[in-house]
Amino acid sequence: MSGPVGGAPGGTATPPRPRRHDDAIGASENRHGRPASPAVYRRRRLLALVLLLAVVAAVVLFLALVWPGFATAEADQAPEPTVTVTAEAPTPTIEPVPRTAQTPFAEALPSTVLGFALTEEAEQEEWTTAGAIEAYALRYADGPGDDAVVVTVTAGQYASEAEAQVAAQALVEAAGTGGDQGEVTVEGEVAGTWVLSPGDDGTSTVTWSNGTAVLQATGPDDVVEDVYSAYPL
Repeated sequence: MSGPVGGAPGGTATPPRPRRHDDAIGASENRHGRPASPAVYRRRRLLALVLLLAVVAAVVLFLALVWPGFATAEADQAPEPTVTVTAEAPTPTIEPVPRTAQTPFAEALPSTVLGFALTEEAEQEEWTTAGAIEAYALRYADGPGDDAVVVTVTAGQYASEAEAQVAAQALVEAAGTGGDQGEVTVEGEVAGTWVLSPGDDGTSTVTWSNGTAVLQATGPDDVVEDVYSAYPL
């Protein structure tokens, strides 16, 4: 006698497997796999970061041992910037007197130098008698009254550079023992010489030639060299 169709040996029927709804297809794929918790991800990221920092530290330590200048290379390449403060040039506190001489040489002589303004101007006949074509005596002061600091400048124009050099040498000898000296340069070319002659009364004299011009400035030790350096001729 045959058993029921689809039955198992021994006469026990095998129950049919339950069917899933079409919408449940694939639902069992993640049935036994739960996603990791946020704490696990945080621990993994922390571990990766620690390992990365350890590798970087090892590389830096290795370079510092093998290459001694590595640790200071960046500091050597980027030095601290320096700030230079330049003081403004002093300006006169008084107005210069009107000019009287009108020749090109006379007009080239300044009415102000640093903090000094022209207070007197006159022809220097002693120099013209000695051979200068024209010569002027100029008095500069840094303020009004008898307490002002005064620098006098005598300037003369000669017919040739040779005559100017002879006149300048005679003035240096008359001023006394010469001190510091050097060359006068104009646009990189030597145009004459200068000599500083210290005095005994707190004043000094600077005598210099510039082409066919000869000039001599006398004033306090601490200002006469500055006046010479700032003088345009």
